[in-house]
Amino acid sequence: MEDPRRRIPRTDDLLRLPAVTAARTRLGETRIRELVRAAQARARAGEIAPEQVAPELAAALDTTRPVSLTPVLNATGVIVHTNLGRAPLSDAARRALSDAAGYVDVELDLTTGLRSGTRGAGARAALLAAVPAAGDALVVGNGAAALLLATTALAAGGEVIISRGELIEIGAGFRLPELIETTGAGLREIGATNRTHPADYSAAVTARTRAILKVHPSNYLVSGFTASVGVPELRRIADEHGLPLIVDLGSGLLRPDPVLPDEPDIDTALRAGADVVIASGDKLLGGPQAGILLGTPEIITTLKKHPLARALRADKLTLAALEATVSGASTPVQQALHLDPEHLRDRTEQLAAEVGGDVVAHDGRVGGGGAPEHPLPGWALRLPTELAPALRAGDPVVLPRVHQGACLIDLRCIPAAADGQLATAITRAQEA
Repeated sequence: MEDPRRRIPRTDDLLRLPAVTAARTRLGETRIRELVRAAQARARAGEIAPEQVAPELAAALDTTRPVSLTPVLNATGVIVHTNLGRAPLSDAARRALSDAAGYVDVELDLTTGLRSGTRGAGARAALLAAVPAAGDALVVGNGAAALLLATTALAAGGEVIISRGELIEIGAGFRLPELIETTGAGLREIGATNRTHPADYSAAVTARTRAILKVHPSNYLVSGFTASVGVPELRRIADEHGLPLIVDLGSGLLRPDPVLPDEPDIDTALRAGADVVIASGDKLLGGPQAGILLGTPEIITTLKKHPLARALRADKLTLAALEATVSGASTPVQQALHLDPEHLRDRTEQLAAEVGGDVVAHDGRVGGGGAPEHPLPGWALRLPTELAPALRAGDPVVLPRVHQGACLIDLRCIPAAADGQLATAITRAQEA
C-alpha cells in the first residue's frame, strides 16, 4: 500500500498558495516557513490527512500575529497593573506612536536641514508646562535608569545618605541599594526601619558625602510608631552642607490629586526644595515607560552632560507618546482613578443582567507602587471561580480577580465601549 505521507504537499507548492501570498503582507518568511513545516509535521505524525495540510496552513496563517503579546481586558480593578504593562496609553499617545514610527524630525532642524540639538524638546516643554516648579527636564528609558543617572552624575566616588526605611525592594527582586552601588557611590544608611530623624541626616554628613536621597516607599506602608523627614527639612540640611537633594517619587503624579491625598507629587516636592525629582512615565502619569527627571536647570544640565545620559536616553517612540500623554486629554489611568462609583455600579448591574452573577462592593487599587493600600470604592460582578481559567484563555482574553473563592469582574479599567466584548467573553466561558 502507498504510504499516505507521500501525498503531503511539497514546501514549494505550499509557499505558492494564495493564503501564503496574502500572509506575506503581515508575516516574515521565516515565520511562514515555520507554519508550513508545522502543518507538514502534523500530517507526517498522522494527526491530519495530507489533504488537510493546505487548509490547516491557511487557518494557521489567518490567526498568527507578528507579535506574541496578547491584548487583555483588565477586570482586576488594579489600574496600573505591572503584569499587564502598567498604564494603558491614551488615544493621543497611540496616535503619536503611529506618527513617530516612521521618519520624524527627532534630531533635525527642518529650516536648515542640519542636525539639531533639540532631541526631546517637545516632551520637555510639555513637562515644564505641566510642572511650573521645574526649571528643566530630562527623559530617559525608565525610572531605574533615571535614578542610576542621578546618583552616578551627582555622587559617584562618594556617598549618598538614605534612610533605612527607604531601602526598598520592588517587583521581580529589584533592590534599590544594589542599583545605587553599581554607580560607584556608597550608601550611608541612617536611622531605623520605622523612624529616622533630621539629626540622623546631619550626623551622617562627612567629607565623602555627595548627595541626600529620599525615596518614596511606593508599594508598602509602615504604620504605628514611625517618623520620617520631609523634603522641606531635608532642604535645610542639604543647604547647610552644600549638598544636592534627590527625591525619587516613582509613581509620576505631577500635581496633587484629591482622590489620592497621601500620594506625593512632583510639583510639591520641587516647591519644597528638591533639586531633582525622579518619576516613572507609565504609572500615575499614564504614559509610556520612561524615567522622568525634573529639577533645577543646573542639576539637569549636569545630568544631560554625563556620558551615561546617552546610553540611557529615551527613543523617539517614548518621547512622542510621553509628550502626547502630558499635552493630551485625560488618560485611561486618570479616567479609571476618577470613575464615579455609581456609574460603575450601573455598568456592573447591566453586565449581571446579561450574564448572571451577583453585584458586590469591591475596592479597586492604583497598583504599580502608587498609593499602596489606598482603596478606590467600586463594584464588581461575582462569578464562580471556575470561570477564571476559561476567561484567561478566551478571545478576547479577560483577566479577572480571583479572591476568596470567587471570580470577580471589576469594570473600572475596562472602557465602556468594551462592555459588549466582555459580556460575550463571559458567555463563552460559561458555555465552555
